[in-house]
Amino acid sequence: MGLENYIEELLYDYECVTIPDFGAFLTRSFNFEIDKVNGKFIPPRKELTFNSLLTSNDGVLINYFAKKNSLKYRKAQILIQKEVENWRNQIKTEPLIIENIGKISFSQNKTIEFEPFGKINFDENSFGLKIFTKKPLNSSKQSKVFSILDKEKSVFTSKNNQVNSFLKYAAVFLITLALSSTSLHFGDQYIQGQRFLNQQMAQNKIQENVQTATFNLGSLKSISLSVTNLKVKEKTILNKTHYSIIAGTFRNRSYALRKIENLKKKGYNSSLVSINPKGMYRVAYERFESKKEALDLLYHLKYNLGEEGWYLKE
Repeated sequence: MGLENYIEELLYDYECVTIPDFGAFLTRSFNFEIDKVNGKFIPPRKELTFNSLLTSNDGVLINYFAKKNSLKYRKAQILIQKEVENWRNQIKTEPLIIENIGKISFSQNKTIEFEPFGKINFDENSFGLKIFTKKPLNSSKQSKVFSILDKEKSVFTSKNNQVNSFLKYAAVFLITLALSSTSLHFGDQYIQGQRFLNQQMAQNKIQENVQTATFNLGSLKSISLSVTNLKVKEKTILNKTHYSIIAGTFRNRSYALRKIENLKKKGYNSSLVSINPKGMYRVAYERFESKKEALDLLYHLKYNLGEEGWYLKE
């Protein structure tokens, strides 16, 4: 049947892939890391875990399997149930190997243990990069070698010559120092002057642009200005991180809006969230700025109300 192939494909797009009456695979995202001490680069990644308590059918796996195989929902559900039954029977006697995902087995305490293989990075932001190590470069500076002349080979033969040479070099040094100070002083004045002129020109240019912009905006309709402000507000909201509990995904937008209306009648602050990579509309029970509030709602839906849903970080 190859059910593990469909699970693997869904793990790229979903943080939770539930296998009805068996358990759920969960992914947790991590940003890239750089170990400067050991020269180790770790690309963005998703770590995979398994929760045997999340067994309620959220419809994601069955819908995906049915679509891929051109089956009706009920037929796909029956096939998956049979495969899950085979998995349950197998782990009673030997570990269950799910290709490219991990190994599931019973421990001595009769609890389910999951060991991820880690062969695949389900984070598409990694762009196929793998962990690699590069030894830090050790920069070495070559020391300059100076030759030391013996006192016996000194070119100065008399005390008068030494005094004259000293005075000559001292005069050259003083002249050079004076010229340098003068050039630095006038150079600094020149730079300050140019900087002032550039700032003045920039201020004049800004003033002209402001006047032009004010004039042009006066000819616009007020409704155009309100639409622009609305777009800016939408962008500001979208830049925030939200934690949503998804009620379902729909290819048809009208179905998604209908689902939102039904959820609002039940008292949920339902809304559309981001469209998934396959172009389907996600409908959320609610969206939160707090991860804890989102997970509290998810557990309430699953364990108190028996509703279906899954967690999404945006």
